Amino acid sequence: MKMDFDFRSSNLLEDVTIIYPSVHKEDRGSIWTSYLNKKIDKFLPDDLVFLHDKFSESKKNVLRGIHGDHKSWKLISCISGKIFQVIVDLRKSSSSFLKHETFRLNSNEKKMILIPPGMGNAFLTISENATYHYKLAYKGDYIDAADQFTVAWDDPRLNIDWPIKKPILSSRDLQINNGSN
Repeated sequence: MKMDFDFRSSNLLEDVTIIYPSVHKEDRGSIWTSYLNKKIDKFLPDDLVFLHDKFSESKKNVLRGIHGDHKSWKLISCISGKIFQVIVDLRKSSSSFLKHETFRLNSNEKKMILIPPGMGNAFLTISENATYHYKLAYKGDYIDAADQFTVAWDDPRLNIDWPIKKPILSSRDLQINNGSN
């Protein structure tokens, strides 16, 4: 079984990489590799490695984000279910500042996205349930919610065409809400 990846650069966002792993399918099901340091770490700065993984389980219509920080690289994927993924460039020095790209990620199509620091990350669960996977690389201690930036999911500057008008939001995301939902 070959462990390989197809790497594609985003057409809209600077430094975002979409990764398609090779999938071996047979009558029993399928098997694939989600991470191989020699293949994927080449996209990280030389002195950085992935340090930990997180999973988020969400029910239908839960919208998580738009969150991020200025030091973490995130390799994200949908392990089960279906999600509507949004990545927003919030790096003021970037040529794609305030631009966003959307993806539909699901457990049937194996796709991962490598998101650099300074990008806002958000997703909406569009199936009954979904499990979202984050693989994180950063220097020093992990930056959790209190030290991250948050942008309203419905910020009019971003003009994101969400497939829902009234998502289920966390108190964190409700506090930053623009009120246009």
